[in-house]
Amino acid sequence: MNRPPNALIEETSPYLLQHAHNPVEWYPWGPAALDKARREDKPILLSIGYSACHWCHVMAHESFEDATTAEVMNRLFVNIKVDREERPDLDKIYQTAHQLLTQRGGGWPLTVILAPATHVPFFAGTYFPKSARYGLPGFKDLLDQIASHYQNHRDDIDAQNREVLRFFDRIDARSSSAATPLTAQPLDAARRQLEQHYDADHGGFGGAPKFPHTTNLDRLLRHWAMSRQRGSNDDGALSMATTTLKRMAHGGLYDQLGSGFYRYSVDERWVIPHFEKMLYDNGPLLALYAIAWQITSEPLFKRVATETAQWLIREMQATEGGYYSTLDADSESEEGKYYLWQRDDIRSLLDEDEYALLSDYFGLDLAPNFEGAWHLNVANTLDDIARRHGTTVADVGNRIGAARTKLFTARQQRTKPGRDEKILTAWNGLAIKGMAAAGRYLQRDDFIESAIKALTFIKSHLWREGRLLTGYKDGRAPLRAYLDDYAFLLDGILELLQHRWNDEDAQFAVSLAETLLAQFEDESKGGFFFTANDHEKLIYRPKIFSDEALPAGNGIAAHGLIRLGHMLGETRYLDAAERCLHTAWHDLNETPFAHNALLTALEEFLYPPQLVVLRGDPERMRTWQERCATPYQPRRMIVAITDDGHALPGANDNIAENTVIAYRCDGFACSASMSDLDQFIAELDAKEATQTLKT
Repeated sequence: MNRPPNALIEETSPYLLQHAHNPVEWYPWGPAALDKARREDKPILLSIGYSACHWCHVMAHESFEDATTAEVMNRLFVNIKVDREERPDLDKIYQTAHQLLTQRGGGWPLTVILAPATHVPFFAGTYFPKSARYGLPGFKDLLDQIASHYQNHRDDIDAQNREVLRFFDRIDARSSSAATPLTAQPLDAARRQLEQHYDADHGGFGGAPKFPHTTNLDRLLRHWAMSRQRGSNDDGALSMATTTLKRMAHGGLYDQLGSGFYRYSVDERWVIPHFEKMLYDNGPLLALYAIAWQITSEPLFKRVATETAQWLIREMQATEGGYYSTLDADSESEEGKYYLWQRDDIRSLLDEDEYALLSDYFGLDLAPNFEGAWHLNVANTLDDIARRHGTTVADVGNRIGAARTKLFTARQQRTKPGRDEKILTAWNGLAIKGMAAAGRYLQRDDFIESAIKALTFIKSHLWREGRLLTGYKDGRAPLRAYLDDYAFLLDGILELLQHRWNDEDAQFAVSLAETLLAQFEDESKGGFFFTANDHEKLIYRPKIFSDEALPAGNGIAAHGLIRLGHMLGETRYLDAAERCLHTAWHDLNETPFAHNALLTALEEFLYPPQLVVLRGDPERMRTWQERCATPYQPRRMIVAITDDGHALPGANDNIAENTVIAYRCDGFACSASMSDLDQFIAELDAKEATQTLKT
């Protein structure tokens, strides 16, 4: 049945457009809907989700496409649909409200009922079925009850809403004296907490559902690097990180044929995922696998990093350069259908020897693991398979690789999951950093070029009049950016500058930092708001310190400002980062392992990053870059400036001819230039050996 479209038809968000022909009279968030609710004194039904969300699709099919349910929604409420990827500000506010009202975590779809005049929520939930089941009320019946409560209990709702607003005020009341010394105590406490939550049987942290928790893994790798520098080698920290990376790479969280990581595992063993693929997971995971390869030389890590980068380029990078947002969990209205296999279908694509090896590798002789089908997981190691089949590991690896390619080619003929082709600035910042790190550690110029293309796109399409825009789709970029957009993009540029220096990109990083300070810093209490000073006034202006699905923007911003401040000798950046750390100090001490992005900033505040500046011919500098980055040196920034580049302010400005010169800057003091690589490395190592982190 062709229905006339609702007000979402003019939007660019694929998620909103999915609902443009619902019988529900949806509106986007904006004056038209908010004014209508106020005029008609109808509560606002706010529904927040995203295009790759499986349970969002389920609720849409059950309720939002149902004419009977839509009639109730249209009669009793003003209905607003929000894409949480376009409006993370609204999502953060109302997820926090859900936590307050229900005393449990939220998720998507998020269903919140707001008072029409104040937009304060008085009811919150997530998915609701059309009819009562799973211990949940039926959605239509629930809406009747909520509307009746709104009409008959206004005083109670008003009193509750005042409490909600007071709760938001208390969140923002955190403060810390600048006289409080910043110490390394939270760094050591986070290490202990991560071990307490570590799953020694399966890797990862906590039980089902199990998420990658990339900031946890990054913290463990940085902690190991610090311990190595101290001469104490915390191999336990390294093992927790690398074991988790191995289990994820061998498990169902990783697409064993096409590469890329799914959102999370529904079980604690990494077997069955929730099948959507998010750019914001894959960018950080790409960086982690490249770093793990650099540390361990484990071939698995190099393969997974390489394949993930290739997947990003092949399936997630627009022709114009930016990276798309998500791949859906569903295809042909079934979750995971694109990725699942029947054993006979696999057998039909392979010869007998290939099938024998692949069956052993993926455990196809075992029972199906997902609704009568197989989602591919690695069941046996190449070593074991080679031993059983009387051949070499290399031979097994090559033959399994060829079989995987055949399956991948066949899978490409299936109906693919939908792709959300929004290009989001913050998520592109994460992907640029991941691609740049992979290019740097794996010596892959094609990965660097991919990152450069994405950054060029953002500068061309999402930077206007000195301000970032948060997302782009179909030639439109209507929304001003958030803290994460500035912080993550700055972080990505700083990583990219370590592979190849570019004066224009360095200046762009400065512009981002200046706007970040001017528009987002809380000058009275310290830290950074999620929304800019001139953003739409909402019921609460979040200032987020803890890591969520994404690392905390405050942590990434503080870290980027510390790095840029030391690189350029700009003390304003360092002062702003220090104020942020003081403001977050109570949170850092209370639950340090929930604030890993801020812990990285704290680490580099206490132990300033070491800047290595190389000057000379690009090809000659490659060897210097690789040697200076080995072993893993997370607090060392290495910038290679060609003869036509400009030296950094305050540093030695000599330009080498037919050779390479290098100098080291610690804090604001720089060494004399050197042209002997071995001698320079020896000096770097000696300098590090004399430095210890304050405790």
